Amino acid sequence: MTAPTASVSLDAAAPVVRRIHAERVLLLGWGRAILMQLAHPLIAAGVDEHSRFHRERYGGLHRLRRTLDAMLALTFETPEAPRAARRINATHDRVRGTLREATPAFPVGTPYSAHDPDLLRWVHATLLDSFLLTYQRFVAPLTPEEEDIYCFGTHVMESALGAPAGHFPRSRAALDAYLQEMLAGDIIYVTDTARRLSKLILWPDAPLPLRPGGMVTRLVTIGTLPPAIRDGYGLRWTERDERALRLLGWGVRHTLQLVPAQLRQWTVARQAGPVGASRPVAG
Repeated sequence: MTAPTASVSLDAAAPVVRRIHAERVLLLGWGRAILMQLAHPLIAAGVDEHSRFHRERYGGLHRLRRTLDAMLALTFETPEAPRAARRINATHDRVRGTLREATPAFPVGTPYSAHDPDLLRWVHATLLDSFLLTYQRFVAPLTPEEEDIYCFGTHVMESALGAPAGHFPRSRAALDAYLQEMLAGDIIYVTDTARRLSKLILWPDAPLPLRPGGMVTRLVTIGTLPPAIRDGYGLRWTERDERALRLLGWGVRHTLQLVPAQLRQWTVARQAGPVGASRPVAG
């Protein structure tokens, strides 16, 4: 399908983006996105050397909260949105260095920067793909047109992050082609650093009441990873796990239909007004 840039404005795309981002259950896709991001050696190096999430108690939860707040502020255009964009870029200003372990695509000493447009594109693409997958698996189906509109509506992050215009995928087809190209090449390579960091994502230091939820997020994260990346992390996945994931998806989709908006949607999303009702689930 052709990207809807000729027929859909950003204002027209906003309701689709907001409908998807409004759902709290999208949190189930964050782990997948992060592990995909860490599978890029330069991103793994930057996180390892500059992020505090693996050095602070509950650092992963704090980092997730900050990232989520920024995404919601930018999605729903709250008064915090300009400040959120500035904070992201200020953080990126500090993330630069050189690679310490060789990979098929990058020798030791390869420089990296969080402002690198190619790294920004990989991060953005992993989030798009993970959110679309999570929404459709746990909330409701999306039409191919809605997937295109979502990709188009989120490309505004280019300007917010300082990436060149047209650098982020603006349709589902462009997103799929980019992901396939990256996964088929030698750039994406799970390093020892990434494997070490992945343990903090899959088995985070969390308060005791939140730990049962870790089993659910771990199942979703591991089960929805591209097989090549999952294998790179050395993660085991069985037919029994696959059946459990399918059952979880079926249960969450049907249960969410009974959950009031006050519980299933973020506060900022409800304050922004109606974001569009989900169609009845299939199956």
